Amino acid sequence: MITGLRGRDLISDLDFSKEEVETVLDVAFDMKMKRALGQPHAYLRDKTLGMLFFFSSTRTRTSFEAGMAQLGGHAAFIESKSTQISHGDTEKEIGEILGRYFDGIAIRHVDWGIGNRYLNLVASASRSPILNMQCDYYHPHQCLADLMTIWEKKGRNLRGKKIVVSWAYAASYAKPISVPQSLILQMPRFGLDVTLAHPPEFELMPEIMDQAREQARKYKTGFEVVDSMEEGFKDADIVYAKSWGPLVTTEGADEIKKVTQKYESWITDERKMALAKDDAIYMHPLPADRNIEVTDGVMDGPHSVVFDEAENRLHAQKAVMALTMA
Repeated sequence: MITGLRGRDLISDLDFSKEEVETVLDVAFDMKMKRALGQPHAYLRDKTLGMLFFFSSTRTRTSFEAGMAQLGGHAAFIESKSTQISHGDTEKEIGEILGRYFDGIAIRHVDWGIGNRYLNLVASASRSPILNMQCDYYHPHQCLADLMTIWEKKGRNLRGKKIVVSWAYAASYAKPISVPQSLILQMPRFGLDVTLAHPPEFELMPEIMDQAREQARKYKTGFEVVDSMEEGFKDADIVYAKSWGPLVTTEGADEIKKVTQKYESWITDERKMALAKDDAIYMHPLPADRNIEVTDGVMDGPHSVVFDEAENRLHAQKAVMALTMA
């Protein structure tokens, strides 16, 4: 177990080493067991977390709030539009001032080309750790919960197992690319062979792809990119299929919509799931566009672990908060 995470930021998935991620998940499993047994674990008594949201949330807000309460502390919800950010509070002010009020600052800011820069500027001015609740580049706490879920379902020895991270069609809006980028960075470190499947216009950031390939080389795992959902699903142990916008290649809402509509057939359905292994699991961070992005039969079917995955957001985030804010 690696100690010494107190005061550390978690903005990028690679901010924590592989060994530090293992420590986080060991603590998360311990806290999950304690909650199941009704054992108190108020490691953050009298501590406070400021949660600054520039984007709507269900699971992220509620899991952080519930987690802080279970740890004996308090989480303050701050909606950016209700603050003076639009009237002059810069990243420096937010970091300097909230860093003095709170023992930790968690921020969700997914605006393309803005969010990650904002978090890092706040971090440079804050004396308290900054926790990324999702930015335009990364969603590290979701990825920790995903890895925790995979360990529960597939064991810790993942060497030789295949995860497909696939684009899927959704009509609601151009979703951030942060989830797939976090997955391709983190999963090779734990032995998984990664297949990234997406139409040509839905590429991820070149620098993230380079980092993912470097992680795959370092940990001697497979990494490939295909442009077919069916090819990606074939013989997969883990299917992680969700929508994201063509943000790297396409500009303008009308053009993004036009490009996206070309690929309505990229839906996770029973036929495609049958291409994966018989004991494959289906994962999604939620919310999903039902019967557009994924069928009800898959979402509610025997392969789906989406609700266990959502629960693990609570436990993984509690572990990060306890280790960085104590």
